[in-house]
Amino acid sequence: MEFLGDAVLDLLASEYLLEKFPQWSEGQLSKSRARLVNSQALDLAARRLHLGEHLRLGRGEEKTGGREKPALLADAFEAVVAAIYLDAGLAAAREMLKATLFEFALEERGSTLFETDRKSALQEFLQGRGKPPAEYRLAAESGPDHQKTFEVEVWVNGSCMASGQGGTKKEAEQRAAGIALERLEQTAMRS
Repeated sequence: MEFLGDAVLDLLASEYLLEKFPQWSEGQLSKSRARLVNSQALDLAARRLHLGEHLRLGRGEEKTGGREKPALLADAFEAVVAAIYLDAGLAAAREMLKATLFEFALEERGSTLFETDRKSALQEFLQGRGKPPAEYRLAAESGPDHQKTFEVEVWVNGSCMASGQGGTKKEAEQRAAGIALERLEQTAMRS
């Protein structure tokens, strides 16, 4: 059941993302789908449904806290998706996934669902054009230690392409990379 549920999840996640973000590239859609249906996301969806309370477990699994194990909950969620698909069809599975998984992910991350890979996307873009990799430089940091804001610049070929801010250096780098990538893509389209 997990195997079938995984396939149904991939199909419906692909459909959902394409409907919500028709302008995204295949790479953005693929990376977003991977994040949308990863084991952590499935574990959280299973917890929203309180699936752990309804699992039939052996004594050993029960004693070792099986009802709270993320991998077990993710697998159970996939099995439930398959059961709904087999019992009520694709439309019912689609509605269940929208209500328990997809809409939550969109609320949390919105159109930044794929942003964690913006640095990789920028590197791929540069590499594909024979350019050296981007360099990230910390431009500024402000605020108290428990609530810092970082500003990072992304440099390409000796020029500052963009800067981004975030609560962590990594977040600021991702934002800077996203802005730089957009600018480079627009320039490439005009040429």
